[in-house]
Amino acid sequence: MLVSAKEMLEKAKAGHYAVGQFNINNLEWTKAILLTAEEMKSPVILGVSEGAGKYMCGYKTIVGMVEGMIEGLGITVPVALHLDHGSYEGAYKCIEAGFSSVMFDGSHYPIEENIAKTTELVKVCAQKGLSLEAEVGAIGGEEDGVIGGGEVADPEECKMIADLGVTMLAAGIGNIHGKYPANWAGLNFETLAAISEKVGKMPLVLHGGTGIPEDMIKKAISLGVSKINVNTECQLAFAAATRKYIEAGKDLEGKGFDPRKLLADGVKAIQETVREKITLFGSAGKA
Repeated sequence: MLVSAKEMLEKAKAGHYAVGQFNINNLEWTKAILLTAEEMKSPVILGVSEGAGKYMCGYKTIVGMVEGMIEGLGITVPVALHLDHGSYEGAYKCIEAGFSSVMFDGSHYPIEENIAKTTELVKVCAQKGLSLEAEVGAIGGEEDGVIGGGEVADPEECKMIADLGVTMLAAGIGNIHGKYPANWAGLNFETLAAISEKVGKMPLVLHGGTGIPEDMIKKAISLGVSKINVNTECQLAFAAATRKYIEAGKDLEGKGFDPRKLLADGVKAIQETVREKITLFGSAGKA
């Protein structure tokens, strides 16, 4: 049974820890994340980008797979299924398909239009009991072809969007999607503190969690970040373990070519990454 991310994030904000959003790309990814969250008794958010949504044959397919897995694997921890960086149209498609949470990324619209579209989605999500994430100030890096330079959000604009009644707010604080460049300046904690002060109890979201040093992650959580998105790190771990398996010639031994064997080491690597993140974020044992 999928749940909205509202309660898990409010608890995280009050308890000074963060819930991980781990993006899913296929069955293996989803299974690895759900099993690890269950093992660690941690609430979890499964993120789906619009690109991954297309790849997995549409949002209805994903809802069916995730709901079937929760039942089939006997998952008891709270699980939210969340659209990541959704367009306005994408948000409606996910609501219709049965997602329990959506992100509307209106950060590239003028603030007035971002407010108008977000206001409409707040009403729809409230009626259906879904959580809604909004974004102010583009996050740097590349996400499904959208490139930003690690911009920093305006705390006043953050307050304007937070006051519309969204569940959580993603604000740019110099974070970047994907791998961080060598000359990255780090997170802007002054801005984060100012945003936190303006939005009060609203849970804040940190996108681009891959490669941010652990001390910065912990400091961000202490300043009100309650949801941290992880994607690239799981992909890199999966790719490295799969490469190692093939380079060792294991796919040529016996039935080593069977996809269930071929992908098993990669799945273990995803689980290891998720385990590390849940421990770092402090959400273990909070389900």
